[in-house]
Amino acid sequence: MALQAINPATGEAVAAYDELSAEAVQGIIADTHQAYLRWRATSFPERATLMRDAAEVLRGNAREYARLMAAEMGKPIRHGIAEVQKCAAGCDYYAEHAERFLAPEPVQTEARKSFVAFNPLGVVLAVMPWNFPFWQVFRFAAPGLMAGNAAVLKHASNVPGCALAIEQVFRKAGFPEHLFRTLLIGSKEVAAVIENPLVRAVTLTGSGPAGRAVASKAAAMLKKTVLELGGSDPYLVLEDADLELAAAVSARGRLLNAGQSCIAAKRFIVADRIRSRFEELFVERMSAAKLGDPMSEDTELGPLARHDLRDALQTQVTRSITMGARCLLGGKIPSGRGAYYPPTVLTDVGRGMPAYEEELFGPVAAVIPVEDDEAAIAAANDSVFGLGASVLTSDPARGERIAVERIESGSVFVNEVVRSDPRLPFGGVKESGYGRELSSYGIREFVNIKTVYVA
Repeated sequence: MALQAINPATGEAVAAYDELSAEAVQGIIADTHQAYLRWRATSFPERATLMRDAAEVLRGNAREYARLMAAEMGKPIRHGIAEVQKCAAGCDYYAEHAERFLAPEPVQTEARKSFVAFNPLGVVLAVMPWNFPFWQVFRFAAPGLMAGNAAVLKHASNVPGCALAIEQVFRKAGFPEHLFRTLLIGSKEVAAVIENPLVRAVTLTGSGPAGRAVASKAAAMLKKTVLELGGSDPYLVLEDADLELAAAVSARGRLLNAGQSCIAAKRFIVADRIRSRFEELFVERMSAAKLGDPMSEDTELGPLARHDLRDALQTQVTRSITMGARCLLGGKIPSGRGAYYPPTVLTDVGRGMPAYEEELFGPVAAVIPVEDDEAAIAAANDSVFGLGASVLTSDPARGERIAVERIESGSVFVNEVVRSDPRLPFGGVKESGYGRELSSYGIREFVNIKTVYVA
């Protein structure tokens, strides 16, 4: 069988790649394990030099990689360039800080010497999604390799070119040939990879069903997992919010990557007293983003990644309207080719509707009216997800208190769009997954936290 990349802006085939046989996959894992055995003995300065070289490879080829993302999953060129630059920054961050993050920690006991050491685990399987086809991989790979691990990547089947390009980044930077390898396989073959005894842990970013399948298989094999799953991030527009700022932040958060992000703003919870004005400003901001060819330098909003995803989104919108939501903007598939979907704003969204209960993976905003700020906090937490949230208020101190004490999510931003940052831990609670990526917390997810006691 073949993995085929289809340009979502045109519907035309980009390229096809043969899937690896089961024997080839097992051979690659064996090669990667051998590379790991040598790599774990390298020093942090040696690793850091290569990781900085990887950052330079990324920067030097940013436009090429951005064009590949545009062709395979529809990301506008300028957003793709920004994604590649973010990957480079992540490489530099871990090149600089990994040794300190994993330095032995002395512990005072009755022993002559006791401390905690952090050792690599071995080959880690990364199962990654298509929406940020470079960043999702590098935010695992940079800390993982700096910790002394090796990696095999099972990328989303619609971005095989990106998967192979990432493997080449590490080769061009001078990393050992088999230390980071791409597995061109379908989802059904992931279980066999997890079963391989040389694979020591698994990290997955993706849907809830995918996370459950991978976690259950890894648990049966007693292997560590980190899961970053879906999200339905609430943006709480409090009664004292600057509505111009709230509308601008909300539109940026909802339209990020054409709304195809686990941490995109999705539910906008607004007190009745200010709702009318917020909706007016929000619709104005949302309607200003125009659809366009992702290969064009000035395009803000490209197509969705696949036609089936667009059709599923349209079904969620239609069902929500049938159940009582009102459409203030968009809501209909445009004519012409390509998997485009317009900026859409639904209001009067309530419990039971898909726009309230489910993740909307596209540029569709759900405005949820509430009586007051207390009701807004309750509605924000009334979700199976808990990845990110934003609190919009003219009182930052109050926003901070609500963020710390009241909101059930892995990240809460006050008066700003939720985003990932190498310096900050990233991950969720509830059905948004477990474990953390990035920062010092992320690099310690895939190490053996070892007690050493010298009497």
